Amino acid sequence: MNLLTLFGLSAVLHGYVALRLIPDLAPFPVSQGVLACLMAASALLTPLGLTARRMAGRSLAMRLGWAGLVCMGMFSSLMVLTLLRDLVWAVLWGLDFLLAGTLALAPWPPASALAVVALGAMATLLGFLNARRTAAVVRVDVPIRGLPAAWQGFTVAQISDIHVGPTIRQGYVRRIVDRVNGLGADVVAITGDLVDGGVGELAAQIAPLADLRSRHGTFFVTGNHEYYSGAHAWIDELRRLGLTVLLNEHVVIAPSDAQAEGRPGLPLVLAGVTDFNAAYFDASHRSDPVRALLGAPADAAARVLLAHQPRSAAAAETAGFDLQLSGHTHGGQFYPWNLFVRFQQPFTAGLHPWGALWVYTSRGTGYWGPPKRFGAPSEITCLRLVAA
Repeated sequence: MNLLTLFGLSAVLHGYVALRLIPDLAPFPVSQGVLACLMAASALLTPLGLTARRMAGRSLAMRLGWAGLVCMGMFSSLMVLTLLRDLVWAVLWGLDFLLAGTLALAPWPPASALAVVALGAMATLLGFLNARRTAAVVRVDVPIRGLPAAWQGFTVAQISDIHVGPTIRQGYVRRIVDRVNGLGADVVAITGDLVDGGVGELAAQIAPLADLRSRHGTFFVTGNHEYYSGAHAWIDELRRLGLTVLLNEHVVIAPSDAQAEGRPGLPLVLAGVTDFNAAYFDASHRSDPVRALLGAPADAAARVLLAHQPRSAAAAETAGFDLQLSGHTHGGQFYPWNLFVRFQQPFTAGLHPWGALWVYTSRGTGYWGPPKRFGAPSEITCLRLVAA
């Protein structure tokens, strides 16, 4: 979609909200004037928030990107609330018609318009604060059938969907790394959508990932946004930083490795697949959980799969995995989009069974697009394997 089309679409959508709210705010002239200015500014800035990275001037691009994405988050809430207001108004008008005008609806237009503005502002402010804070640690016990006692308590620190880009930079990533390192996990897993931009633009911003610490290393699988951003270059860069990128392959945490930690016995298999839709970008990257297990020990304490999208679950269960760690959904990121994720993915967030497989879906550690999280807080997940 070119910039002219984006401006046209933005103007139409902002015009709808403005026409539905501004006239009804006449009893509140200050609010009316503020909303008129915000709608005009947002109509111009929102398209720039999506395209600012194409500009030559990095400083200007950063400022416009920030402003545009904040406006996008604000407008999203106003648009949804305006549609809900119109729906309620239609119901009330219909009831009033059936009841021969006995409902006192005169106060409704100004009061409801002011409520939309106030609720939109509150959701935007709280959403911004929630998005910009360092993700909290969520601790989850995963019951694994037949898990040997020696592997009881094995921990995986999962981060996902950071989306380093216009508004998420090195400092944000550094805070995540420090919090993950404080967990002292056995393994760190990054389940895709790390970046929104090319290596030349963002390599310095993701550099703190080289400092991630765990007993057995940091493992990464691609998400769809890596393929939008040059997946092959990013795979090379992440390997240069010391991360292990799993492309339909696995590693074995062998008994000899675990012996020093008092965990003798069967090995643990940790596998990773490329993004569910990777084949659209590179046929050789077709996501394949069965291939990811080729050559793995026939007998293992547990088989854990890193797969960016939860909808890899059906193939993962068929392949014989015990646990799949995913992201992608952001938990919906902010209301009401969390209500629609379930139509595209089997799970929105949390731990769920899929036949004999457990699937954990992270709400994400960063955010995409608008710096806004409302009703779907970010997370760093510390998953602990326990005997079922």
